[in-house]
Amino acid sequence: MRTIHRTLWSIAAAAALGVPSVAASQSMGCNGYLVGKGDSPVSLLQKCGEPIYRQAVCVSMLQLGWVVTPPYRGGGPSAILSNQCVPMEEWTYDRGAGAFFGVVRIYNGTIESVRDGDRSR
Repeated sequence: MRTIHRTLWSIAAAAALGVPSVAASQSMGCNGYLVGKGDSPVSLLQKCGEPIYRQAVCVSMLQLGWVVTPPYRGGGPSAILSNQCVPMEEWTYDRGAGAFFGVVRIYNGTIESVRDGDRSR
C-alpha cells in the first residue's frame, strides 16, 4: 500500500512541477525581443503585436485529488490522479514566409509555453 502512495506522490509531484508532456521551446523572438515562459500577455503584445489567431483550448493535465472514505470503513483519505481539462488560451503568430508559426499558450495571466506550429506558406 505504501508503494502505491509513493508512486501516486511521485506522479503528482511531476504533474505539479509542470513537467511538460510535449517538448516546447521556452522563448520566441519578435522584433528583436524575446518573450517566453513566465512573461505576461501585455509584454507579449508590446513585443510581438497582435496574434493572427486566438483560441481557447482545453489542455488535459493530471490533477491530484482526495477521496474521503466513510469513518465506518476504517480508512483515511486516499489520493487519486485524474486527467482534467485546464482552460488556457493559445495565440498564434506568423513569423514570415517559410518559417514556423509561433504558438504561445497563456494560463492564469502568464505565458505557460511557447512552441513552433506548422510551417507558414
